[in-house]
Amino acid sequence: MSETLAILQKYWKHDAFRSPQDEIINSILDGKDTFGLMPTGGGKSICFQIPALMKDGICLVISPLVALMKDQVQRLQKLGIKAIALTGGIRSEEIITLLDNCEFGNYKFLYLSPERLQADWILERIKNLPINLIAIDEAHCVSQWGHDFRPAYLKIANLKTHFPKVPFLALTASATNRVLEDVILQLGLEKPVIFKKSFARKNIAYMVFEVEDKLYRIEQILKKNPQPSIIYVRNRKSCSETASQLQSLGFKSTFYHGGLSIKEKEKNRNLWMNEEIQVMVATNAFGMGIDKANVKTVIHIHLPESMESYYQEAGRAGRDDKKAFAVLLTSPSDKAQAQSQFINVLPDKKILTQIYIKLCTYFQIAYGEGINEQFSFNLNHFCQKYGFPTLKTFNAIQFLDRQGVLSLSQEYSERITMQFVIESKEVIRYISLNPNEEAVILSILRTYPGIYESQTAINLSLIAKKASCEEAVIHSILEKLKSRDIIDYHKKNNDATIIFNEIREDERTINRISKYLENQNKQKVAQFESVLNYINEKNVCKSRLIAEYFGEKAVADCGICSYCLSKETKSIDSSLISEKIIGLLKIQEMSSREIQKLTKNTEDDIIFALQNLLENNKIAVKPNNKYSLK
Repeated sequence: MSETLAILQKYWKHDAFRSPQDEIINSILDGKDTFGLMPTGGGKSICFQIPALMKDGICLVISPLVALMKDQVQRLQKLGIKAIALTGGIRSEEIITLLDNCEFGNYKFLYLSPERLQADWILERIKNLPINLIAIDEAHCVSQWGHDFRPAYLKIANLKTHFPKVPFLALTASATNRVLEDVILQLGLEKPVIFKKSFARKNIAYMVFEVEDKLYRIEQILKKNPQPSIIYVRNRKSCSETASQLQSLGFKSTFYHGGLSIKEKEKNRNLWMNEEIQVMVATNAFGMGIDKANVKTVIHIHLPESMESYYQEAGRAGRDDKKAFAVLLTSPSDKAQAQSQFINVLPDKKILTQIYIKLCTYFQIAYGEGINEQFSFNLNHFCQKYGFPTLKTFNAIQFLDRQGVLSLSQEYSERITMQFVIESKEVIRYISLNPNEEAVILSILRTYPGIYESQTAINLSLIAKKASCEEAVIHSILEKLKSRDIIDYHKKNNDATIIFNEIREDERTINRISKYLENQNKQKVAQFESVLNYINEKNVCKSRLIAEYFGEKAVADCGICSYCLSKETKSIDSSLISEKIIGLLKIQEMSSREIQKLTKNTEDDIIFALQNLLENNKIAVKPNNKYSLK
């Protein structure tokens, strides 16, 4: 047995590699720069984790996804492998300690964002580490033609000069040929070995259905396929509403979005992973690090913003290589809704400048100041205060995040600040009278020595760990201390945290990054048009459309998508169905679903016949969505 396979079995309990994992690993072990284009679910992390474990030293992993970094570090730690992530919100003194651990503590993995490399002192510390491999995850972000371009990624090439003999591994799940070539150029990869796994997922049936009643079609799909399913929606409100509607129909379901607390996310995720429920209704916040093999159906009830994101989300179905379904449900109004959600809300340079300046004003940051300052942030309050449209503002702030001007964390959090308002000797006297609270109060005092002088944000989980008690116990103690006027105590829920990575320079800042904004907007429009082409193209296999979008020429139709199945279905005389419909409507008004049940024809055939009758002015649609004769 090879050493690579032995490590795979020891830590990951797999008996064989998926193609091309072993080839990528061998390329790295040979010291070659390597590019891995592996569709979602292909097991990209294994490709750098195994060679890093086989070599002396530490693997540097560069990723823009905080949630994914945390997830991978936790998984490695559970396997007994030493790993660290330098995520946002960590103070400089903590970073120094973590980097010391990397240098002297025999750690095997250091995860960080590309923005961290922009800090010279962090780069200097990294130069001193025994780096054995540099892995760049989500490598499409290097290219301005990629769907998530981040200029900070362009700095990664500088590592080549410091580590000329260390192999680079670029990984992505979605990149066109143009993006692939640009990534190789921008990273300065030297004669890279390129591994491209086919985008064809032969076991996934890609289905596109135009329907009037999406909930009714979902009900039919889930009854037919009672295995684990994901339903993707575009906003938080649709998450809870759709899950509630499914529950009322008898389906066990829950939901997942960025506005849930970490505990709620974990709880709902585990319910679905353990198959205590069938359906997870989610925004695109759900998916990173999710590795569930037996997902039977992934249903999109809103249009995705790009084929890249659709392919990744749909690709969470059928990882066990059994037949699975990726269903996209559309209705005539979807295009206009998606247009307003994706295209009309793209910020231009003028509003980007206004939002950035008002953001600085909102947090009272003076010109030339603000670097490394951190604030809790409520998007709705900010937009109401200055009269900005919410979605356009969010996109502007997200753009500033991707450019490295600031860091936006969208994780739900509860921020607690407090200050002791009595003298220290009185606090000591209180502790002597309340010994059960001693561990908590002393942990707070030792962790935050400035807590007598000013309002101080405290980390509840850290105090709970130091005091060896539950967070609920600390909450009750703080409420008690507040009621006795011993502390001034505030808690509030935050939708996000913002960290300013640069000093405030207003137009100068925006002028530097505005060229990227123009390119991004053009790219977003082109990507959205590719989605419209995917749903509107009625004469091409859906699997072929996806493969060709990513530059892969499919030689044959898949045979299982909605187009391929429609070819095999015997053509039905539309005029015969139309006659049936007219006969029914002579009796009474009916909905399309009632007509379908009585005629026993498919929903698609009924809708086609109804459209023809409407166009020929033979029937009309009532306000109650029922059809009648003219």
